[in-house]
Amino acid sequence: MDKFRKKLKRLVFLPPGLTVLIAAPAFAFVFVMLNIGSNYSILTYSSYFLSAYGLLITVAGFADLVEAVRRGIVNLPLTQKIRSVPVGARYLDDPVFRTEVSLYGGLFINLLYVGVKLASGIYYHSLWFIALSAYYVFLSTMRFLLLRHVRSSPIGQEYESELRCYRLCGKLLIVMNVALSAIVALVVVWNQGFKYGGYLIYVMAIYAFYSLITSITNTIKFRKYNSPVLSAAKVIDLTAAFVSMLSLETAMLSRFGAGEPEFRRVMTAATGSAVCILVLGMAVYMIIRARKKLKQKKL
Repeated sequence: MDKFRKKLKRLVFLPPGLTVLIAAPAFAFVFVMLNIGSNYSILTYSSYFLSAYGLLITVAGFADLVEAVRRGIVNLPLTQKIRSVPVGARYLDDPVFRTEVSLYGGLFINLLYVGVKLASGIYYHSLWFIALSAYYVFLSTMRFLLLRHVRSSPIGQEYESELRCYRLCGKLLIVMNVALSAIVALVVVWNQGFKYGGYLIYVMAIYAFYSLITSITNTIKFRKYNSPVLSAAKVIDLTAAFVSMLSLETAMLSRFGAGEPEFRRVMTAATGSAVCILVLGMAVYMIIRARKKLKQKKL
């Protein structure tokens, strides 16, 4: 059994260079086969297998990949120039400060999406766009609440206040799940979904997988700071990553599975339900955890 585990570990946990050498061609191969449209050839099935293996070793070695990239970036002339500026040095060295900055950027992008989707929904009389705008409204609200708390009190100094903010974000996640469920229902019933033209779909695929892997890694990594606000920020990022994966699936099925509408509906319903259940589970966990911690503080 130990020998099997060692062999399995050697197959999955590879050095960063070897991971890139295998994963990059594997992903390129499956994209080429999807564009060719040959659904039942040996090459197509081989591309699926290789891309699955590439994804597995990428996820398993993601931390080592990030560290290798970080070491390479540190020595770049541009990085040295950024580090020469106090704010730049703080951004590179302080993960808490980076989280605060990302909240500002995320809030701006979410508000932009709210305006675009809501205007599109009103103009085209589309419940699809209105449901999307409602989803981004809740994301924006949660980011705003976290930013307001960060601006009024430095992270880690008012634990009880952070717990209340954390609990409120959990409640908002439950309400947001209603909008997310509506999006899934519209995708399944009306056969609507996300569409990306040309090679943009491949860019979105890379972004979706990157967002999912980094959000999962950060959610685990930031637990050591014992800050409910930071944890809530990472849960929001994880929720957005789940939705990005769902949108990628609908786009991929629309682009490469046009001949199987029933299959698209089943896959989207299954994935969408899983995402809604995961988001609901995270929300309930946040509320229960915050309540327990607050009760312990009062005792």
